[in-house]
Amino acid sequence: MTDQHSSVPPSAVHLCLDMQNLIGPAGPWAARWAERILPTVVSLVEHAPERCIFTRFVPPADTTELPPCWRTFYRAWPGMTAREVDPDAIELMAPLKLFTPPAAVLDKTRFSAFANAALHARLQSLAAETVIISGAESDMCVLATALAAIDHGYHVIVATDAVCSSADPGHEAALRLYRDRFSQQMQAMTTEEIRAAWRPAQPL
Repeated sequence: MTDQHSSVPPSAVHLCLDMQNLIGPAGPWAARWAERILPTVVSLVEHAPERCIFTRFVPPADTTELPPCWRTFYRAWPGMTAREVDPDAIELMAPLKLFTPPAAVLDKTRFSAFANAALHARLQSLAAETVIISGAESDMCVLATALAAIDHGYHVIVATDAVCSSADPGHEAALRLYRDRFSQQMQAMTTEEIRAAWRPAQPL
């Protein structure tokens, strides 16, 4: 692998997390910064759509079988089961849907994208050693996915201007964490820096 602090390996894969109508301006989990970062997310996706994997957070149909902490979570969000929520809210934001295919879409029911075991298998099929992460939320699903990626052995690059949160203090704290911690396993780069350093590998 080339120097991870000066370039992005061609085999890197972009994980775009949960950029759905759920967090759009009319969504039940509206993150007011989501619309602002959307053009930046699009620019990163279009750089290598064939090496992009979108995730969608899909609420369960029934919460009664969930572990206790997740039942508590959904009690704070009545009407958010898959049976009740508008199906359109689960869909990717309109500009991003245009990239599927070649970009893949994986659904998840937890914060971390690695909660879906198919993600690791997909990354292995793409010969990925590095994952680039964008999307929402920087202090929840992005953080959980970044740490899980490290535990799975991947180097992580967080696209700092392509992540957002509904809570500004949490977002700023997460960015400090990405910049200052895990220096051997994680780095923070802007989308412009990533695009300039990444010459994506052709699909296998």
